[in-house]
Amino acid sequence: MIRFQSSPKFDKPATIILLDKGQTHKKAFNVITNAVLRDAVKAVIDAGQFHGEERETFPLIVNNKVVLLVGAGEAGKTNMTALRGIVRQAALSSAFKKINDIEVVPHSRDEQAVIAIIEGILIGTYSWDKYRKAPEKTLRPIEKNYILAVAAKKEYEDAVITCQGVSLTRNLINENADISTSDFLEATILGLVRGKKNVAVEILNKKEMKAKGLNLHLAVNQGSPKEPKLIIVKYTGAGKGKGYTAIVGKGITFDTGGLNLKPTGHMETMRSDMSGAAAVIGTLKNALALNLKTNIIFVTAIAENCIGSLAFKPGDVFRGYNGKTVEILNTDAEGRLVLADALAYVEKNYKPSRFIDLATLTGACVIALGYDYSGLVSNDDELAKDVLAAASETDDRAWRLPSYSEIKDYVKSEIADLKNVGLPKGAGGAITAAEFLRSFVNDTPWAHLDIAGTSFVDGKGRFYYGHGATGSGVRLLTAFLKNKE
Repeated sequence: MIRFQSSPKFDKPATIILLDKGQTHKKAFNVITNAVLRDAVKAVIDAGQFHGEERETFPLIVNNKVVLLVGAGEAGKTNMTALRGIVRQAALSSAFKKINDIEVVPHSRDEQAVIAIIEGILIGTYSWDKYRKAPEKTLRPIEKNYILAVAAKKEYEDAVITCQGVSLTRNLINENADISTSDFLEATILGLVRGKKNVAVEILNKKEMKAKGLNLHLAVNQGSPKEPKLIIVKYTGAGKGKGYTAIVGKGITFDTGGLNLKPTGHMETMRSDMSGAAAVIGTLKNALALNLKTNIIFVTAIAENCIGSLAFKPGDVFRGYNGKTVEILNTDAEGRLVLADALAYVEKNYKPSRFIDLATLTGACVIALGYDYSGLVSNDDELAKDVLAAASETDDRAWRLPSYSEIKDYVKSEIADLKNVGLPKGAGGAITAAEFLRSFVNDTPWAHLDIAGTSFVDGKGRFYYGHGATGSGVRLLTAFLKNKE
């Protein structure tokens, strides 16, 4: 939890003091009103033990309180990504292991710097420890109280709310796949919208999907005993006369690859294949908490891609909701199938002004962009510009990939209207997968975010994230929607 106070008080069991490189004593001590602490810090600086270098730290014990001096680097030159990482490192210091109340004194009152500090705390210290033995647990952020020594303002309070949506998304992804099922996600969504008067919900289960012809979605799920779901939340924040932004998330709660089985080393983190849907749910939480004054359609397309005698097969052909037929060349190219039916269904029945879909869609996007940028493909330059602006604003990074008229030929089938994979050997896999999706949105402005690389950290950490889900897309979408108010 984060609270705000207009100036430092140095009255908590612990304090983090961020200082720029080369700050003079006068600048450093202007904020330090406690004489004993000021003298202690002066002694450290005079002895040359602390210079404010980026990520430099120096712990002190003053009046039985823990004080951690933290270097923010050269004044005005530390980028916001680095600042988030600096704050994360400081907040996770072993010096605070048994301390719950920590005051944080920023080195700058710049709004973007303060927001970066907030995110460094709340996103950086997040941990998924549900299944660890109690003695080994790292305290979760909610168990610590951070008192940030800046005056409260709406932008800062909004940043805290946005981080809460990110945490919900991460929890949904990190949970066991047999817990975070379609029923679990449905219950989560219904819990968020319960009692909200400006919200309408439509839920399609297997029976309804079959009756309406969402056969691509059903094909992916047919090897699983769990119920497929298409859940649509219509949020009217700006009046019914205004257009709606539809955000659509891929929700494959576990992806074995189907009969085109994933090899060892590629399946272990496939509970994260519902990261797009989880990001939509986290953004829904934010939209409700922020009371956004814009109209939004939240769509989660949920299925499980299993192996077994009932699983769909390479070579099969299925007819989608919009009437187009699709030849299945690879059952591990399943996410685009559930998204295709979702896009077509929402376009016909809800007529949104624009689409944004999110999906852990292709390993090819990871090959192209690595793990730090989501891939963006769009049929509309203005929409793409707005998405990229939100990405830059929030450090939820995206990079635009090409889309061109000739690429449509790569997803044409010899026996059906389309095929679910493009060129041989995965060439252009990210953009051909996006082109497949584009075939289901007609002329509606549409942007596709491939978050396969950015949604999950399988290792010790990246930037200011620890192991596991990152909540990719939530900050970007929240900022995009706020900018539409």
